[in-house]
Amino acid sequence: MKTYDWIVIGGGITGAALSYELRKKGFSVLLLEQNAIANNATRYSYGGLAYWSATTPLTRQLSTEAIARYHILSQELDADIEFRELNLLLTIPNNSDPQAIAALYTHVATPPKLLTIKEACELEPLLNPQAIAGALTVKLGHINPEKTVQAYIQAFLRAGGEIQFEQVLQILPHGVQTTTTTYHSANVVICAGGLSRQLLKSAGISIKLYFTHEEMIETPPVDVQLQTLIIPANLQRFKLEMKSTSVDELWDEPGNQIVPPILNAGAVQFVDGSVRFGQISRTLTDVNAKIDAKESEEWLRKSIGNVLPALENVAGTWHHCLVAFSNNSLPLIGAIPAFTNVHIFSGFRSPLVIVPPLAERFANFIAGAKDDIISQMSPQR
Repeated sequence: MKTYDWIVIGGGITGAALSYELRKKGFSVLLLEQNAIANNATRYSYGGLAYWSATTPLTRQLSTEAIARYHILSQELDADIEFRELNLLLTIPNNSDPQAIAALYTHVATPPKLLTIKEACELEPLLNPQAIAGALTVKLGHINPEKTVQAYIQAFLRAGGEIQFEQVLQILPHGVQTTTTTYHSANVVICAGGLSRQLLKSAGISIKLYFTHEEMIETPPVDVQLQTLIIPANLQRFKLEMKSTSVDELWDEPGNQIVPPILNAGAVQFVDGSVRFGQISRTLTDVNAKIDAKESEEWLRKSIGNVLPALENVAGTWHHCLVAFSNNSLPLIGAIPAFTNVHIFSGFRSPLVIVPPLAERFANFIAGAKDDIISQMSPQR
């Protein structure tokens, strides 16, 4: 009977990066992912690396480490992850005070510059000037999230790691049960994003980890040329997270919608010319909740059409995924109380930014290094 040092559940950016870093430290690692063709939050991400938005000494340190990590990551993983720099455009609605919105960003690591309507439209010619009162702009990093995950996984496999595409049904005292077999390990770490809460609950583990249902549209390569990555300056998602976690018990009742859905109209174009735009966030407590795709797509297209009219009727495919979050903006990393061989690595607010440095730190921590940052993110905090 083969016993691994670590079983990692989930093959998005968190599971892929952590598997690679654990293997680098010499641990035997099995990565389990239920879908051979990715259908997770990483797959439908915009790919933005918002180093500029760090607000605390902790997040500023991790952002600095992330910048350094990404500058060498393609070379280390021997793959092109399409790492580049873009102009981010934070749109200010036409019924808002630009100065008041700009004031909300004075505490971030790199406060964005306030633009007039004319300046915003010069930076992004596809903008509808009637829809905005101005905008904010700042540089941000950008990657292709799918290619980055695949780069991590391929490097992990070259280093001797193993991967199986199977659905995990149950976490066991020393391993996991899948749809086909039982795998044994000294430790299990859950990186399953929006499915993490359900998976832990099935093992009798209660943890303050939540999820939203996210909806967006992806196009094939198109002739439309976006010059920037666009999102609203007044993001509603963080307010949604705070409101929806005030009563934890509501999340254990199937069929609840904790707070009304929100839509943050944004878009990005990838190197190959494809576009992703969205996005709707819903706090539905059932991971398998049915969403009216037609109604959702109509809402998405109408909203993006107000800001970027050229995208409203572009052919594309509607997608839906789950995104995990915690109740205080910091991820949950470490051993779960009373289940010392079961770990969590999930709940990242900006996973593409901070997962690479935190995966490296966690692997070092497991290998015996002291790390105050990992300790601060313990589920026992």
